[in-house]
Amino acid sequence: MSVYRDKRSPYYQFDFQHEGRRFHGSTKCTTRRDAEKFEAAELEKAKALVKATRRSKASLAIDDVADRLWNHSAQYDADPKATETNLARLIEYFGPSKPLTQIDNQAAREMVAWRRGHRVKRRGKRTKEEEQALPLVSNATVNRSATKVLQRLFTLAKAERAEFPAEPDWDELLLPEPEERVRELQDHEGDALDDAMRSDYEPFFDFVRASGMRMKECVTLRWTEVNFGAKQIVRLGKGGRRVVFPITPAVREILFPLQGQHPEFVFTYVAVYGNKKTQIVRGQRYRITYNGAKSAWQTLRRRAKVTDFRFHDFRHDFGTKLLRNSRNLKLVQKALNHRDIKSTLRYAHVLDEDVAAAVEELAKSRKKSRSDVKKVS
Repeated sequence: MSVYRDKRSPYYQFDFQHEGRRFHGSTKCTTRRDAEKFEAAELEKAKALVKATRRSKASLAIDDVADRLWNHSAQYDADPKATETNLARLIEYFGPSKPLTQIDNQAAREMVAWRRGHRVKRRGKRTKEEEQALPLVSNATVNRSATKVLQRLFTLAKAERAEFPAEPDWDELLLPEPEERVRELQDHEGDALDDAMRSDYEPFFDFVRASGMRMKECVTLRWTEVNFGAKQIVRLGKGGRRVVFPITPAVREILFPLQGQHPEFVFTYVAVYGNKKTQIVRGQRYRITYNGAKSAWQTLRRRAKVTDFRFHDFRHDFGTKLLRNSRNLKLVQKALNHRDIKSTLRYAHVLDEDVAAAVEELAKSRKKSRSDVKKVS
């Protein structure tokens, strides 16, 4: 091992082999002493890489691991396009040949800081000034689109028997997220939405409110998942979990008349405008897409003048009202397909009245017991 000065660069270069593999590059150091320290550190990284690769018998370059993750499971995610975008973002940041063994806690922390500097994306053309005025992505977005995606790559590699002595500390890297709020739809807001509703979108939004399903679960609902005979909707939900939702009389009333409108998907809309490029014909029915549903919701909310209510709040509204009527947290957990009941506990505030009533009853019973003792004495 030795370092050397290249006339074309002010920095010392390193070039060595370890178990038949060559490692070389710039040390970014201008003194031999610092360059030798840098080379020694690179040797340790090389040893870790060779050892990890030998055990896993697969390339640990981030691009290769991402490719295996995609083929193994990521392509079947609830939103594979988002997963693909997130993986591509990490590959672009680290470089496709970057081995996972060289991504330690510091490197991952720098990646998190880089991702935090991104701004949310909005549809439509904007000037540079308008783009800079957009808000930064939230902590939750950074966690979901960067840190947890990188962790998923490490998890796959470890399942392939790779070892990472300098694996990032994931708990430390995850940014704090505020507790998700629970927003309930008020009666007057519901009436305003009904009044502003387009008739072709009415079944879709009625089903959203009646089922508490996520937007993606609603727009991708297929007829093969709807069984009127068994009175059930059976499909895969978030995380690939099997979800069974009952077809109540109210839900049947929404879905049954929609048969025949589309051969595969349940919910459709009527095209108001034609588009030669996309071959959309005015007056014809087409399946409601995810982006179409988002656009329709934004228009509906604006026309109804309903503020501070997101589409996902329909799910919170459903969970809150269901718990208020049933008083059963386990039932609500199953209806919302929550893996952990901690997610369901966000709706527990609706039971505050029950708690207050129980405390009052306990106080009354104790008071009665004390008075009975006094009478006896």
